Amino acid sequence: MRIIALEEHITTPDIAKAGQMSMSGGSPAFMEAMSAKLLDIDEGRIADMDSAGIDVQVLSVSANAMDKLDSAHANALARDANDRMSAAVRAHPDRFAAFATLALQEPDKAAGEFERCVGQLGLKGVMLNGTANGQFLDHPRFTPIFEAAQALDVPIYLHPAPPPQPVMDAYYSGLPGPLGFLLSTAGWGWGMHCLRLIISGVFDRFPKLKIIIGHMGENLPFSIARSEMVFGRGAPNLQRSVREYFCEHFYLTTSGYFTTPPFLCMQQVVGIDRIMFSVDYPFSANTLGREFLDNLAVGPVDMEKITHLNAERLLKL
Repeated sequence: MRIIALEEHITTPDIAKAGQMSMSGGSPAFMEAMSAKLLDIDEGRIADMDSAGIDVQVLSVSANAMDKLDSAHANALARDANDRMSAAVRAHPDRFAAFATLALQEPDKAAGEFERCVGQLGLKGVMLNGTANGQFLDHPRFTPIFEAAQALDVPIYLHPAPPPQPVMDAYYSGLPGPLGFLLSTAGWGWGMHCLRLIISGVFDRFPKLKIIIGHMGENLPFSIARSEMVFGRGAPNLQRSVREYFCEHFYLTTSGYFTTPPFLCMQQVVGIDRIMFSVDYPFSANTLGREFLDNLAVGPVDMEKITHLNAERLLKL
């Protein structure tokens, strides 16, 4: 059984130097260990994959601070990262694929880089943060990115980002150490970026747009019925219901979640054909992801879909 993992992160020396890890909320020792693994896109990473029986990683640049840089610097860092990932795929074509990374300061230029990455480098889509310099991606200025994704027929892997500073101050301040930051991100606060895309009408403007989200759906499978009730079919700007947009445009991965109850919820809401395996390496261990997979109570046909068939179909692997 082939196993493909979709949300597996890297960084580059220049991105790390530019402050990519500075907002992580982790201890210095933890971040040093993570940095070493993020920088390795060769034999060390493959050995870690082999230890857990993972055949393919789809590489992506870890959530970063490039949106805080000037446009020229950020574009250069993104282009270098994309070239590095492409080189890693060429060196190990049976072990790696990759999602592009983009600097969003100038969306038209970002769309051009997106087209280069898919058309010339063979990358399989793009990974974006849910916000860029405090703006959510439903802002009209990001339209060129969605136009490119739809025209290229590749997915956007939408990764959460820390909330804008006013939201951080209002909701997550006053807690000891890094707890506020962690609560605002992986501890609870992710998922808003997806609902904003839905209720702002992005999918009516781009009806073939495909979005991947990790962490078993960022709490949305559990909450989508409530959103459906609140927004209803009667939202004046929408052509379909919130649930229809979610189930027709989104694909979900298991990244960073290794327990059964959220998987069962995700399966019941979106169906097995839209679920794909991921680890969230190196922030989660490959061995933990594989242990979860080995203990998952699904039939062999569904297991094949989760581990590789759905990813192969969506990413044209």
